[in-house]
Amino acid sequence: MKKLNSQELRNAYLEFYKQRGHAVIPAASLIGDGTTGVMFNVAGMQPLMPYLLGKEHPMGQRLCNVQGCVRTVDIDSVGDATHFTFFEMMGNWSLGDYFKKEKTAWTFELLTEVFGFEKDKICSTVFEGNDSAPRDEETASYLRALGIKEENIFYLDKSNNWWELEGTVGTPCGPDNEWFYPRHETPCCDKCDVSCDCGRYVEIGNDVYMQYKKLENGYEELEHKNVDTGFGLDRLLLFLNGLDDGYKTDLFAGAIAHLATASGKEYGQNEQDTKAMRIVADHTRTAVMLIGDVNGIVPSNTGAGYILRRLLRRAIRYCKSLDIPATEMCEVAKVFIEKVYNEAYLLLVEKEEYILDEITKEIKKFEVTLAGGMKEFDKIVGGMQRKNEFMSQKDPNYVPETEISGKQAFRLYDTFGYPLELTIELASERGLTVDENGFNEAFKAHQELSKAQAQAAKGGLTENSVETTRLHSATHLLNYALKKVLNDETVNQKGSNITAERLRFDFNFSRPLTSEEIKAVEDVVNDEIKKNTPVICEEMTVDEARQAGAVGVFGDRYGEKVKVYTIGASKEICGGPHASATGELGHFRIAKEQSSSAGVRRIKAVLE
Repeated sequence: MKKLNSQELRNAYLEFYKQRGHAVIPAASLIGDGTTGVMFNVAGMQPLMPYLLGKEHPMGQRLCNVQGCVRTVDIDSVGDATHFTFFEMMGNWSLGDYFKKEKTAWTFELLTEVFGFEKDKICSTVFEGNDSAPRDEETASYLRALGIKEENIFYLDKSNNWWELEGTVGTPCGPDNEWFYPRHETPCCDKCDVSCDCGRYVEIGNDVYMQYKKLENGYEELEHKNVDTGFGLDRLLLFLNGLDDGYKTDLFAGAIAHLATASGKEYGQNEQDTKAMRIVADHTRTAVMLIGDVNGIVPSNTGAGYILRRLLRRAIRYCKSLDIPATEMCEVAKVFIEKVYNEAYLLLVEKEEYILDEITKEIKKFEVTLAGGMKEFDKIVGGMQRKNEFMSQKDPNYVPETEISGKQAFRLYDTFGYPLELTIELASERGLTVDENGFNEAFKAHQELSKAQAQAAKGGLTENSVETTRLHSATHLLNYALKKVLNDETVNQKGSNITAERLRFDFNFSRPLTSEEIKAVEDVVNDEIKKNTPVICEEMTVDEARQAGAVGVFGDRYGEKVKVYTIGASKEICGGPHASATGELGHFRIAKEQSSSAGVRRIKAVLE
């Protein structure tokens, strides 16, 4: 394979498609514009959705670019060798122009002639077919004709080789063709192939063939078919250079080297220090990109700014575990701005002073927060000392407590941003220990709760802020209002997603709501808001909750005790969080009512 640095890889990809009639389009902002329901651009094709849906692109039918993306859903995985919050997708598109024959040939040529992959080792997966759409034999036949071995072509199901926008109707969708390459020659078992989780095969990229329109039930062929290609630059860069650690590529090498020098610690020698360096480098890079974006944001307590604040503060915490001042993040930021992305992202250079100033301001603010945590720590230690003195006077055989509980350590982490390592260090200075197992149990319980909330069921909050908390309370009122206006107690929540800007609420119902019904639902909710009704939370058994008439959605498997939130006539089993009274909500307005899937409607609403 041909070794390339990041800029050479960008240039090689774009030049390849420029020679094949593609216009290089500029990358879109990383910040969501509110039309896609996400805070950040999370995929290379996301900004092109209007054109994939049929709008004519001003630069033609053949397009290519390198698009920055930000994903924070798997932030807990950042710290290993391959996860990043910011990454780049190299993409090219056909808007009703070429299709499978040309695209398979070009991808194969790019991999073999430009990047130097061995033809006999390339593997490819295609859609195996189901009751709704046929097996993609057309793509498979083109792969064979290119010389890909029969045993290296795999037919996989819809979950692996099909792309569509869930919960939509009338949108383009279709099978995709994914490209894989083995990292080594040793199989883990007799059935080791691209579907195996052993890590032997790496996905290089994929070509999505949008040849169908999604219907309420099934699909129909599109007259104008599209191609959407996505190749992850970070992953391909790692693979081309024979590395198994993304933080050793030229994208991160300078930042890691600076952190190693500043801390006096060697990267890769100690797992804890290595993880800390990766997190500081990754989160600083993402912060640079978000603040320096054309629609740049700054840290705040709401929306995308809140996510940025979380990233910066997590990086600051890990600076402390490396025993370096958090201001070293500014030096790391300079590496990214001046040496890594100075050619690909010219705006970062222009905004350098502004970016560094915003990072510095957030560091200073968080130092105040950390001071608050120190007060909490002193309170915990003081309480232990008073208890030990009291009990020792009562019982001469009393053994003094010397361990900070896992729950106390997790509160310091969750509320005040103290990493476990910092609490252990402070405790050691006082001759104390920390219940690390108890901390891990509390952390695991917190993660499980977070995952449950992230599923489009349990409240749907993407973050806990004042805005999302109020919108969450509004979903309870909306659920009640729908039952009342539609005079149907079987109407219930089927999914929910809440951001700082809006709520999305799915419910079972067989037809569109009339304009009169939508207005009536709004009136029911707003009438309750005007009353400034207090939000009451009670703990009770499941049977008591049922007897009280509480609604429990999705057939949850509840514990012995549940929380029941009462808001006027609405009474629901829920984990929270909620506003304290409805008067905090403002004015409720339904922005859109549409189909989500067969028998399920979707409402998008805002608080003004």
